[in-house]
Amino acid sequence: MKNIGTIIKRLQNTMRKDQGVSGDAQRIEQLGWMITLKILDDKDKELEILQEAYASPIPAAVQWRAWAADAEGMTGDELKEFIDQKLFPALKNLDISTGNKRALIIREIFEGTNNYMKNGTVIRQVLNELNQIDFNSSHDRHIFGDIYETILRDLQSAGNYGEFYTPRALTEFMTAIINPRLGEKVLDPACGTGGFLTCAIENIRRQDVKNVEDLQTLQSTIHGMEFKPLPFMLSVTNMILHDIEVPNVDYTDSLNREYTSIGAKDRVDVILANPPFGASVTDGVETNFPLNYRTTESADLFLLLMIRYLKDGGRAAIVLPDDSLTGDGVKQRIRQHWLETCNLHTIVRLPNSVFQPYASVSTNLLFFTKGEPTKEIWYWEHQLPEGVKAYSKTKPIQSAEFNSLKEWWQNRQESEHAWHVSVDTLTTNGYKLDINNPHVKESSHSCTSAELLELLHKSFQQSDKLLQTLRKELERG
Repeated sequence: MKNIGTIIKRLQNTMRKDQGVSGDAQRIEQLGWMITLKILDDKDKELEILQEAYASPIPAAVQWRAWAADAEGMTGDELKEFIDQKLFPALKNLDISTGNKRALIIREIFEGTNNYMKNGTVIRQVLNELNQIDFNSSHDRHIFGDIYETILRDLQSAGNYGEFYTPRALTEFMTAIINPRLGEKVLDPACGTGGFLTCAIENIRRQDVKNVEDLQTLQSTIHGMEFKPLPFMLSVTNMILHDIEVPNVDYTDSLNREYTSIGAKDRVDVILANPPFGASVTDGVETNFPLNYRTTESADLFLLLMIRYLKDGGRAAIVLPDDSLTGDGVKQRIRQHWLETCNLHTIVRLPNSVFQPYASVSTNLLFFTKGEPTKEIWYWEHQLPEGVKAYSKTKPIQSAEFNSLKEWWQNRQESEHAWHVSVDTLTTNGYKLDINNPHVKESSHSCTSAELLELLHKSFQQSDKLLQTLRKELERG
């Protein structure tokens, strides 16, 4: 039995021989477009059997089976020239006049993708490794799904791509709590590599999908948006791996839409998202939003956008940094709007290492329902496991760590990890949501200015004594 993990490792090692590819992020991008084409071709073969009239949107001459599948096929300069001169131009200019959604997705993927590999012999070695995986085999697909997850996780430390990956333990927990069901419209307006979308797909499939009609309903109700080329490609591929024939992922900046143009037909039942934070938005994007709420902080605009997209009764689970929970001016007005239009019922405070090595900021999971104002917020402080000082790439947060929170969720009581705050308290506090755990005593080294000066004075005295002792020792020597 082939070991798919070993195949992927060999692939990555082989790609390191190519001088045109520099760094993990580029290697993942190159591997991404090849995996995408292999998966599309395997799916095309399956659809050709199942649907008599099915025709692939990819022209026959550039389908994977025509140029990549034969281990003894094109190699060296001939292969490199074919990829650069024929394959990529054909895919970037696919005919989309028929309205074929699959054609549009493929074209959008390759509009933002380039081939950096220079060595056609190395490319052939990579293709031959990939050909050992059959994406129509449920066994291969299941194993590769886990491998794919590790490839996505590698993005966390590859350049600036970490923002597009949310640890699986978080996506699974948030999805389980929100529990999207068949027929509900699910949206992630900043879907990255598709972690929340695929979790929602699995959650619904496990409970509700019984036949082909159910699968079609599921496919039509899961919607993502992503505007960076690499994560867009990976999210599409991720969804295809989860049996979504035509992923409904838009290659677009979801903030680049007039806020007031989002109406009833756009509204959704469920939002699961980890919007980008700590970054400024594209120039001019803030003008899409009402004057009162304009800012260049992406997390704040995404929060407004998500509130707007939710229908009354719609529910959401999102990730936000501490910065979005505090601040005056626009930030305060956005939080007031949030609490007045939504029931923000739960905030889970996370340790600041959850997103390392990409970011070490403190983050929060926020759960809310639109259509009724907030009356009180429950807080839960997530603890690092015993003996662990911080999460890392090799020791990420684990799903089992949320078991005690899941038990508490249905029967809420105050404890050393849980507390609640009334909206009246928040209102008088400028709608600041960064409420510390009242059960943890303030650190004993918290001092007034006068006390700090006294400590500093004593420290200088101690230093003088040590210097005098040292001088005497030197004189004696």
